[in-house]
Formats: sequence, structure tokens, C-alpha cells
Amino acid sequence: MKKPSPEEISKVVERLRQDDVLDLALTLGNIDSPAGREREAGEFIFSWLKERELEPRKVGLLPERFNVVGRLRGTGEGPTLVFNSHMDTSIGADETWSTVHAADRIHHAAWREGEFIYGNGVCNDKGAMAAWMTACETIRQSGIRLAGDVLLTMVVGEIGLEPVDEYPAPAYLAKEFGTRYVLNRGFVGDFALVAEGTDFRVGWTEAGKAFFKIRIFGEEPPVYTPYVTRASSLSPNAIVRMVPVIQRIEEWAKEYESSNRYESRGGIVEPRVSIGAIRGGLPYKITKTSQVCAIYVDVRLTPAQRPEEVRREVIRVLNSTGVPFDVELYTYRRAYDGVRGQGSQKENEPLLRAVAAAHRAMFGKEPEPCLPQHTSMWRDINVFHEAGIPGLMYGPGASLLEGRLALRAEDLIRAAKLYTWVALEACGVAE
Repeated sequence: MKKPSPEEISKVVERLRQDDVLDLALTLGNIDSPAGREREAGEFIFSWLKERELEPRKVGLLPERFNVVGRLRGTGEGPTLVFNSHMDTSIGADETWSTVHAADRIHHAAWREGEFIYGNGVCNDKGAMAAWMTACETIRQSGIRLAGDVLLTMVVGEIGLEPVDEYPAPAYLAKEFGTRYVLNRGFVGDFALVAEGTDFRVGWTEAGKAFFKIRIFGEEPPVYTPYVTRASSLSPNAIVRMVPVIQRIEEWAKEYESSNRYESRGGIVEPRVSIGAIRGGLPYKITKTSQVCAIYVDVRLTPAQRPEEVRREVIRVLNSTGVPFDVELYTYRRAYDGVRGQGSQKENEPLLRAVAAAHRAMFGKEPEPCLPQHTSMWRDINVFHEAGIPGLMYGPGASLLEGRLALRAEDLIRAAKLYTWVALEACGVAE
């Protein structure tokens, strides 16, 4: 294989048609695909790849939730680069108990207004996907033969649904369907670029998570409303008893986040804690106190933490409240700091050099490390590291730009050029 010169790469990059990037981002953004309902987006992507002879395959655990994998085939002499983005979006129109305006257009469509492309789906994550899809098509049309392959992976199930209570698998299951399933089917590479919003910063460390269901118990039997008294400091109502528990968890969250901060060359993880749901009683039958109230707590983990240690810490916090409870850890997903941990750069080095070269060519400076908010969430780079495939996160924009769900059109075009450069640099070209 031969390493192309910057001049050779620039000639290919300049072939990229800007309107193709924006048109594809808008088309993808206007296919509504909340997690669990990605089929229409997958069918479009499959057809797009097929028309361009990029060897598409449907790779899915369920027929209605399939990933799409394509290949820009090289000569087999160089390394294989995996591009990865997810087609599922974060808000369903019916999720009004978590997002009041869940049905608003911004969550289900895309449009251009001035310098911005608007739409939650474009921001996370179809804009970046459109950029590297267009980059691969640009290379194909250029006639240059890569030495290594580029594997295109457009996956479902990156947005976290997790089964609990009456919400069972597989209907309420996400991450087992997506990148993990693709890798287990043998669609692997030497390194992976996970194209998500990082403001064109680079990172390879990412948080894990532990989800806890905490139940608080009230008086047995429940008390009929006319008999409720305030004589005791401990209410018979589990919903009321939950109030000091929530306050204590919020106090503990501050301690937890500051004491477990994790720093490495791959990024900083600030493990946040959030109460994401609460339930208690029956809304159609409120004439008696509730005997049980539950909260569902999202606790993020660093690569240095173990889930059982965190569970014991949660129990200690709850014991301090003096109310009866039980705790269930119902989801655990591990954090990773590269393939070998502790921010090791060795495995990432070829891809990191390619990204740095592209970034210098486009911005005239070295790429900066990811911000903590980027490396403190869950992204599919964890799945690649779990499989022993070194990867980087690098992409246009963040999920929220200047208080709006939008990406600059200029940034999408710039991302497509950068991804074109990265593929040529990382895979090399045929002699």
C-alpha cells in the first residue's frame, strides 16, 4: 500500500459535492426513526448504498430492526476502517411524560434555515452519518482504489432503551440490536471512527452506566383518605416517604460526581447521577395512600468503578434515610478507556494520526480533546473497545448548538471533507 500525499488527498476532497451532503442529511432527518422504529430509515439507507454499489447488507436480530452494513472495497493490502453512526433518534412522539413537546417537528423532521440545519435527528446522529456516507461515495467516484476497506455501519439501538417491570425485552431493548450485533456477525475492522457530535474534538474514553430501581414502602394496609393523619413524622404514604429519599440522593449525587471524576489521555469522565422516572399509586384510584413508590436512577460509571461497589454505596445512602426500601440493579453497561484502558494510545495511533492530519488540513491546528460532557455519556465506541477494536469519537457539532437542535451546514460539509481525508489517510491507496 502507499500513503497518499496531501496533494493527492486534496484532489479527492475537492470533488465532494456540498449539496450531496446537505441533501442526504435532510432526507435522513425527515425519516422519523425513534429507537425501536428504525425500519424506514434502514430501508432508505440500504437502497442508497445499493444504487452506489457499496455492497449493502441487512444485519439484524429482528427483521423490523436491522442494521445496514456497506463496504467500500479496497485491494486487501491495507487496514480496514469502520465508520459508525446510529439511525435511531431519541424522542418518540408519544413520550409526553418525559418530553412535554415530544410531538414537535424539531424531534421528527429536518429543514434548513439560513446557515443551520435544524432537527434532533440530524444532530444525533444522521448528520454525521450523511457526512461519511457522502465521503465514501466521493472516494468511489474518484476512481482511486483504496488499499484497505472502509466498512460503513449504520446501526439501530444506540439510544438507550432498557427492559424493566412491564416493559420487557425485546420490545424495550436497544444496544443488543445495534453495533454489538454487527460486530458479533463478523463485520469488524482494524479501527473504528464513531461519528458523533464532539465539536470536532477527539476522544476515546466513555462512561458506563448502572440503572437502579429503588422502591420505598408505605404503611400496610393502605390508609383511606378520611383516616389519614399527620400525627407521626413518618407518613403512611410511600409517595410522601419518597420525598426525603430524593433529597438525600440529590445530596449524594454531588459527592459521588466529585469523588469519582476520572481523567486520562482519552478523555475526562464526570459520572453524573439522575433520577429519570418515578411512579407510585394508581391515578384512577387515589382514595388510599400508596403502599409503594419507586424511582429509577441513572448512575454513570467510570472505567475505574465496579457496579457492586456502587450498589453498596446506594444502599448506604438509603439506609441513612430511615425508610423501608429495596434496591434492584436492572441495567449494567461497562465503561471503557480504550482497548487496554488507562487512556492507552498505542492501538488508536494509526487512526489518531489520520484524524489529526485531516484536522490540521481543515483547521490549521491540532484537534483538541473531547469535552467531559462528550466522554461522560454512553456511545457505541464502548462496544468497539469491548470487542478489542480501537476507536475514536470525532464529529461535527454537539447535540445542542447555541441552545437549539441544529448543526451548521458548513460544519456538515467540513465533516464530509474530513472523513474523506481520514479514509484515504488511514486505509492508504493501492500501489
